[in-house]
Amino acid sequence: MRFPLRLTADLTIARFSQKLRTKPGRSPLLLLNPITPAGAGGHDSGKLLFKSKPGTELLDRVRRSSAPVVWIGGAEPLLHPEMGQLTRCIAGIGRHVFVETDGALLRRRIHEFRPVSRLFLVLKLHGLETAQDLRAQLPGAFQAAMEGLRVARLSGFLTCVHARIDEETKLSDVAELIRHAKTLDVDGVAISPTGGANSASRSGEALRRKTADARKLIGNRWWEFFSRLVGPVLGGDVEAVRSTENNGPGIEAEADTNEEGVRIA
Repeated sequence: MRFPLRLTADLTIARFSQKLRTKPGRSPLLLLNPITPAGAGGHDSGKLLFKSKPGTELLDRVRRSSAPVVWIGGAEPLLHPEMGQLTRCIAGIGRHVFVETDGALLRRRIHEFRPVSRLFLVLKLHGLETAQDLRAQLPGAFQAAMEGLRVARLSGFLTCVHARIDEETKLSDVAELIRHAKTLDVDGVAISPTGGANSASRSGEALRRKTADARKLIGNRWWEFFSRLVGPVLGGDVEAVRSTENNGPGIEAEADTNEEGVRIA
């Protein structure tokens, strides 16, 4: 796996900028949720309907933020009709874009995206086939995600696997997922807890320890640092974000040729 040099530089600059400010700054990562629930789809459908936020509104949020990284997550972002155009605009103003998806719609909509060096397509996984299908409550969910990932790789996109950790996750399963991801030649792996890690309870502390141990299995210090950056933002833990910014890898990590580098699409 390789961590993009340009992203390395932008995160390093963001960290230094934070330290030079007298007041605590914002996270170098901006989270966008382009889809919101719009209510039930009828008395008998049992399905939720979703509403897409205007692309201009989302792009305006990015422009008003100084964060070098934009993580587009929440409910399936590929349901947004303007997602391809939105990512092009965000990358066009010099931001790094991570679009998180379960992969089900990726093959159908991948032609709307451009494989540029500032865009990562992120596959959200809870484990390998059995675990992923169980969490998705849909047989074949894992295979659909793998097919989407295969198409993305063949199309020249940078790809990342986002593994979610909860109280029931076994570290051996995480290790197996990471090994599988590496055989697929993904560009990165990020790991974050599904929820409850911000709690002061014993279970919350146990989940934080498990997540930290899982991140050590990634085998790349910059992707491990990026995981520590992403996790608190997705969980809404502002103090943890600031702690991560102050304790990231040093600049000397950029010189590790076994870890750094980027495939330019």
